[in-house]
Amino acid sequence: MRFHILGLILLASATAPAPAQTRPETVERRIERLEQQLRAVQRRVFPNGQAQFVEPEIPADVQAVMGGAPRGDAMTNLNDRVDALEAQLRSLTGQVEEQGNRTRQIEDGLARLRTDLGARLDRLEPPLRPAAALPEPAIEAPAFQAPRAPAAAIDSAEEAYNVGYRLWDRRRFAEAQTALEAAAVRYPNSRWTSWMRNIQGRAYLDDNKPATAARILLANYQANPRGERAADSLFYLGNALTRLNRRAEACRVYDELAQVYPNMRDFIRTRLPEARTAARCSAAN
Repeated sequence: MRFHILGLILLASATAPAPAQTRPETVERRIERLEQQLRAVQRRVFPNGQAQFVEPEIPADVQAVMGGAPRGDAMTNLNDRVDALEAQLRSLTGQVEEQGNRTRQIEDGLARLRTDLGARLDRLEPPLRPAAALPEPAIEAPAFQAPRAPAAAIDSAEEAYNVGYRLWDRRRFAEAQTALEAAAVRYPNSRWTSWMRNIQGRAYLDDNKPATAARILLANYQANPRGERAADSLFYLGNALTRLNRRAEACRVYDELAQVYPNMRDFIRTRLPEARTAARCSAAN
């Protein structure tokens, strides 16, 4: 960040008018140019106007000697002004570095959460059986199917997801878990895989198996963070951790949800405050 600020100052210097490059600048002009450069840096670093610029005024005795050699008292005032500008630059640089350190600490903490959570869940509940050992689900006719254009091909992955979803919706959780596991294995690269794993995790959560649910939901988020139900999986992961009495980790998950998916769908956004309250998360977060 320090190099970035220096680059902004150098850029501002490079755009100085041609006459300033052909004759020596007065001390006052140099101070004014430095102030302009500092304002430009502040606008880039604090776009919302959070910083306050220190602007000592030029006293009358300094203005009286503009273009000539400053007298003793005028020189003192000029030095005070330069000192104020330098102090402002040091303060600005320190704030930028502090913010960068805080951001790195948050990112490191979230990374540790993602890598450590799987091992902790394994100790709470055994992993799932291998997917290959699961029986193939019987494909049921959908209760409702949106009309398709005659030339549109039927998406088998979507149909497989619908089977598992209907089982979950009917609270046949064990059958839904089996059907969705088989569907996700059969269609690992489909856009519907994100949906399958999310509902599979919710089926385990509703079946009072929060540790297994957490493992599936975490894996769904990690494997495809751009999946259409990755944000949902992160939300229900927080629910599962709350059920496991791991409230601090649940709050960190909710923090990551808000940070990674600021445009989460309204279904999740409206439920997030209540979920944070259930996990006893700090209001400051």
